Amino acid sequence: MKSTSVVRIFIFATPLLAISLLTGCASNAPNNVPNYAQQNSNTYSTPYQNNASNYGVIDAIQVIRPANNTSGGGAIVGGLIGGLLGNQVGNGNGRTAATVAGAVGGAMVGNSVEQNKNVRTSDQFQIQVRLDNGSYTTIVQDNIYDLRVGDRIRLINGQVNRY
Repeated sequence: MKSTSVVRIFIFATPLLAISLLTGCASNAPNNVPNYAQQNSNTYSTPYQNNASNYGVIDAIQVIRPANNTSGGGAIVGGLIGGLLGNQVGNGNGRTAATVAGAVGGAMVGNSVEQNKNVRTSDQFQIQVRLDNGSYTTIVQDNIYDLRVGDRIRLINGQVNRY
């Protein structure tokens, strides 16, 4: 019984051992050519070529002023609240007039509140850059520090920096 299990293990393990030894010696290189000679000849490049898309010259700078757009939600909510409050005043035609006046006034106040909430505190700057590789890109950032049209720049993490 012992000899049968040893024979089975030997029969099973021998091909696995042979395959693992042979694959360890395998190589995809021709016999007489060293591995370093098989590198692609187009992989050599200078540092300037690799970074040509990161350097350029500023072509234009434009100031972007935020628009005070509203969705209308403030006016609707303000109109509803104003109408409800106006409905609490008076009776008969006076109540109707107060409801309408409250709705109109509330809509105006609600729209104004929404507009003030959306106002940004600062302008943004749109910078058009002609890159050294011949392409153009436009970057929008919160400030330009001392950047001017014609300055040589470098793009770092999507930001324009003087170079």
